[in-house]
Amino acid sequence: MKLFRLLMLIIIAAILVGCAATSPWQREHLSKPVMQFDHNKEETIAREHMLNTLEGSAGGFGVGGGGCGCN
Repeated sequence: MKLFRLLMLIIIAAILVGCAATSPWQREHLSKPVMQFDHNKEETIAREHMLNTLEGSAGGFGVGGGGCGCN
């Protein structure tokens, strides 16, 4: 039981070490194009086309406005 608690404490401590707030000057490095998930635009377009064809619907992949619609 003590070994389990010690192991859980070590795991939780290891997870919490990675939690930190980023400063504005650090966000510059995170916003570079190499850090984006869809780095291959052609592949992304082909994947969206395939999903649109299979599901019979279009859209829903981008970021859209929400709320009252006054934008």
